[in-house]
Amino acid sequence: MNDLPICTCCHRELRNDELRQYACNLCADRIDSHLGAIPRLLARLGEHLERGAAAAGPAVSGSKTAPIPCRIDVLNLRTAAGPVLAPLETWVRDWAEAGYAEIGERGTAAARVAHACGTLRFNLSRAVAEHPAVEEMAGEVASIWRTLSRIVEGETAPRRIAVVCPCQQTLRITLDTRGETCPRCGAEYGHADVLRLPLAERRAAA
Repeated sequence: MNDLPICTCCHRELRNDELRQYACNLCADRIDSHLGAIPRLLARLGEHLERGAAAAGPAVSGSKTAPIPCRIDVLNLRTAAGPVLAPLETWVRDWAEAGYAEIGERGTAAARVAHACGTLRFNLSRAVAEHPAVEEMAGEVASIWRTLSRIVEGETAPRRIAVVCPCQQTLRITLDTRGETCPRCGAEYGHADVLRLPLAERRAAA
């Protein structure tokens, strides 16, 4: 049980109905959404295996040009030992040891990703309430989701904005940052708190 009255993921103060949880309901919903989207995004990676495939147009029979090289980064995401399936199944094994899940590591990599995400979603409410490492899991799942989304949907990296800590240290954050710690004074800010900090003034042009 969480002994602190804050969400370990976004550092927001927990509401009365969340006090026995490690993550607030908003963060739990975000984790669930990411897990639900990952198998669908993975299934679309095949459309992005070839460099420039989206702009290349239909294939022409008898073309004398060399085939478009395969994107190794995309290919790696689809492998069993790659950065999608491996961490997801690591968490399934971790949760299985704690009694939250059942291991099922058979079939294709895509099938195993779907099983892992489904297992983690099914047991998410219990893990949010009982597993002290849910913050770490949430971070890894979000990272996988962002990686796949940027490839499949063409999303760019979140825009960073500069805010100022009361000690005058400038912090560069994104609108979806989970929290920030000031490197100068050590002040810790949750998601809502860091977004309330004043914007840093732009330096006047020389």
